[in-house]
Amino acid sequence: MLFKNKTIRWKLFIYFLLLFGIFTLSIILFQSQREKHFRIGQLETTLNEYADLTNRYIDHNSLYAKGDFSTLDSLKSLIPPDKARITVIDRSGKVLYDNTIQEYATMENHIGRPEIQKALQNEFGENIRHSSTTNQNYIYYAKAYNHYVIRTAVIYDTQLKAFLRADRVFIPFFIFLFIIFGFLLSYIANHIGDSIAKLKDFAVKIRRNEAINIYEDTRFSNDELGFISREIIQLYQQLGKTKTELVLEKEKLISHLFVLNEGIGFFSADKKTILNNSHFIFFINIISEETTTAIENIFLAEEFYEINEFINQIIADDTTYQLNELPRIEYSIQKDKFHFNIQCIVFPDKSFEILIADQTQLMRRSIMKQQITSNISHELKTPISSVKGYLETVLNNPDLEISKQHYFIEKAYNQSERLTQLVNDISLLNKIEEYSELYVREEVPVKKVINEAIESFSDQIKLKNIQVECSIEENLIIKANHSLIFSVFRNLMENSVNYAGDNITITINKYHEDNSFHYFSFSDNGPGVDDEHLARLFERFYRVDSGRSRKEGGTGLGLAIVKNAILSFKGEISARKLKEGGLEFLFSLPR
Repeated sequence: MLFKNKTIRWKLFIYFLLLFGIFTLSIILFQSQREKHFRIGQLETTLNEYADLTNRYIDHNSLYAKGDFSTLDSLKSLIPPDKARITVIDRSGKVLYDNTIQEYATMENHIGRPEIQKALQNEFGENIRHSSTTNQNYIYYAKAYNHYVIRTAVIYDTQLKAFLRADRVFIPFFIFLFIIFGFLLSYIANHIGDSIAKLKDFAVKIRRNEAINIYEDTRFSNDELGFISREIIQLYQQLGKTKTELVLEKEKLISHLFVLNEGIGFFSADKKTILNNSHFIFFINIISEETTTAIENIFLAEEFYEINEFINQIIADDTTYQLNELPRIEYSIQKDKFHFNIQCIVFPDKSFEILIADQTQLMRRSIMKQQITSNISHELKTPISSVKGYLETVLNNPDLEISKQHYFIEKAYNQSERLTQLVNDISLLNKIEEYSELYVREEVPVKKVINEAIESFSDQIKLKNIQVECSIEENLIIKANHSLIFSVFRNLMENSVNYAGDNITITINKYHEDNSFHYFSFSDNGPGVDDEHLARLFERFYRVDSGRSRKEGGTGLGLAIVKNAILSFKGEISARKLKEGGLEFLFSLPR
């Protein structure tokens, strides 16, 4: 009702008066709080000095090492107990000394005191509370040192409250200013009322999204105020457009930064953080081997010395650089098992960008590909050389007996079969490693798959008099891929059939299950392997006995296929020797 049917001049005056009143009240409150905080700060500074003095005395006299703090009583001449209470507390909360309590050794543990908790977490802490020991109210100030916390306190009595209370002599002065400005505001409101009314009409058009012609729809007076009003309107429109564009660009930039796999940070010319993504923090913690969220600490790390020197040199240089010739530096860092590529670009305003790219996987893949290529080349040479040798023998001896020709051709065929198996195993292993997520997950009956694997070696099993004992129940179902599960059991079966010897027993059972996995055991009672080979059984092309393995026809990839297939289902596998002899594989498959 206060502003109903009132002119714009009256409303403007009331608004200004209220605003200035709020401003004046805020200044009064701010000044009061500022003076109060200043006095509290003075008191805390004094208490901090008492704590530092006590700490220096303890260090100088090696009281902590001696375990005797009673000589701190000599400080009473400098800091009387009625002036300040001093308590020394170790980090477990035990009271080591108190200048106001003679039997301080019997005082209760202080670890739960609020000021002690703050000091242990943030180096220092303060609190105003009642002391159950002395039955008095204190202002406490605690400061943490290496082995203990020193707490200083003063009695929070009427005299101290009066000291901390802010003086209010400035309040009448602000009230006088308020009255004077009230008269001035009344004059100003009358003077600018017309332009304010025009601005009101402009605001209404903005709200209605109406088209605005600055020089026709807003006919301000031809004075300075009218000119300023027109400029404000133009600036408002320009700023609104610019702000919208900047917000969109900023959102694009931030979204882009946080989907990058690289760590990126932008810094001002004085090395203050402007913007960075989470990868940047993660990578600098790995490189510097220190856990920190203070991005500026990157310039203190030895690993970034080269970048730091480069930035200092560019910032100190007065050369002006164009956008197409910005100074930059790039180098690599290897930290433990990690490989990082570091780039830094300095912009014309001396701000700069640091980009950290994790190239660990690329390096590992490069090394692995080299090793795999070397192994594959080595493994292919033997069957290829054999095929070539057998065929050359037939070609170079046309008069060779038919039986001999047949013998060499059969040998060449067997080597080609081995070569085909090797290529198939390599292809399967690569598919598992690179495209395991593309394999269809389905319900797989484990007992049926095991029977298929046994059937594929039925001739060898009969020939070597091998017994297969499988206690897997018929209705056991797992969620996996039928083809990969068959490869697991087939390769385990092939490993035992080929290398465990004759007259052995192969045992397959499920020994455990939980909410996520079934746990299986696949074992034989053959000669087993030595401990030195267990850790490397699942490596590509690794053979316990190279000559014997080649003779038996293995590719050296069977157990690598087993391991990668199981890992693709988030399972695990390990191998161990049995006490009674033989080799056992323990692995898990998803329910």
